[in-house]
Amino acid sequence: MLRTVKPKNARSKRFLKNRESKVVENPKTTLLVRGSTTSQTVNDALKDLSALKRPQSIYFGKKNEIKPFEDEEKIQFFSNKNDAALMVIGTHLKKRPHNLTFVRMFDHQILEMFELGIEKAVSMNDIKHPKCAVGMKPLMVFSGEQFDSDIVFKNIKNYFLDFFNGEETEAVNLNGLEYVISLTATPDNKIFFRTHTIQMKKSGSKTPRVELVEMGPMYDFTIRRTSPPKPDLWAAAVKVPKEIKHKKVKNVNVDEMGDKYGRIHVGNQEIAKLQTRKMKGLKKRSAEKETDKEGETVSKKQKRDSSSSSSAAVAVAEGSDEE
Repeated sequence: MLRTVKPKNARSKRFLKNRESKVVENPKTTLLVRGSTTSQTVNDALKDLSALKRPQSIYFGKKNEIKPFEDEEKIQFFSNKNDAALMVIGTHLKKRPHNLTFVRMFDHQILEMFELGIEKAVSMNDIKHPKCAVGMKPLMVFSGEQFDSDIVFKNIKNYFLDFFNGEETEAVNLNGLEYVISLTATPDNKIFFRTHTIQMKKSGSKTPRVELVEMGPMYDFTIRRTSPPKPDLWAAAVKVPKEIKHKKVKNVNVDEMGDKYGRIHVGNQEIAKLQTRKMKGLKKRSAEKETDKEGETVSKKQKRDSSSSSSAAVAVAEGSDEE
C-alpha cells in the first residue's frame, strides 16, 4: 500500500491535483516494462511501441520480477506509482517465447489483459524509411470480420484504439496525418500489425495522391492467454459523467454520419381560417350585410335617377323661358 502524501508546497500540490480524477481525463500514460527474462525481439518491440506512444510513455530498461497473470499486486503498484493506465510487459519463456502482455487499468486496478506472442518481427531500425514525428496520432485500420464478431478480438480492438488515442482533438489537419496503423485478423487467431507513413503527392487537383510507405514496426501476433474485464469494473469504467452528457433535444436525432434530423408536429390546419391577402373582392360577407348592401345600392341608384330627372326638368324650364 502506498502512503498518503500531503503536499508541502505549491508545486507538489499541483502535481497531486493533476493526478486526481477529472471529468475530462488526461492522455493516458503507458508504462513499458521488461520482465525478468527477455529476448532481443521483445526489447526492440518495447522500444518501438514506446517511440510510437511518445510522449505519453515510460520505458523501464532494467529487468523487473513481474508475472502478469500470477502477481497482480506488483502491476497495481507500478500503475499507482507512475500514474499509468496502460502497461506493456515483455517476457521470454520456453513455453511462451517472445511474449508481450498488454494490460489496461481502471482506478489502478487491473481491468483486462491480453497476452500476444511475436512470431515475426521487423523493428523500426530495420526499415530505412522516414519516420513520423513525435506525438502524432495515427489512423487506425482494422480488417477482418473477427473484430466485429469475436468478443476477444473486439476487446483487443478497443484496447488498441485506447492505446493510440492520445490527446482529444476537435479538428483534423490534413498535414497532421503522418502514419497509419493497420491490424488484420485471421481465422487462426493471429493479428498482423503493420505501420506505414503517409506521403501526399501532387495529383493535378486539390486532393493529393496518397501513397503508403513502410515505416515499422511490423509484427505477426498470435493470441495466447486473455483475461476479460470484470462486469462491475467495466461498467464503472465506461460510465459517462453527467457533466459531459449531451442534453437530449426533443424530436431531434443524429444518425451515424453525423447528420441531424428533426421531427415537426403540426396541428390540424383550417384552411377557411387562414389569413390571406386582404382584398375587398375576396372579403367574406354575411347574408344580412349583403342584403343591406344591395338595398343601399338600389337607393343610391334611385337618388341618381331622381337627381338626373330633376336636372332635366330644370333644363326644360330654362329653355321655355328663353323662348
